[in-house]
Amino acid sequence: MPVVTIDVTREGHTPGADSVTAEEKAALIKGVSEVLRDVLGKPLESTFVIINEVDTANWGWGGLPALEFRAQRAAENE
Repeated sequence: MPVVTIDVTREGHTPGADSVTAEEKAALIKGVSEVLRDVLGKPLESTFVIINEVDTANWGWGGLPALEFRAQRAAENE
């Protein structure tokens, strides 16, 4: 019984969105489940997918909070 956890920032990919949409979550669940079926032979009904949405204030990389890192990267690419 595979259990897959996906962590995403709590923001949408469209302007003004503040979370991942139900449709996007459904696509993630379906896609990950199908990969496990195709690669490992795991039945869809035995695969669990958990999606955690994390506030951008609680997410970071490169030693910086996520939004600061993105701003720094954008400034470097200008």
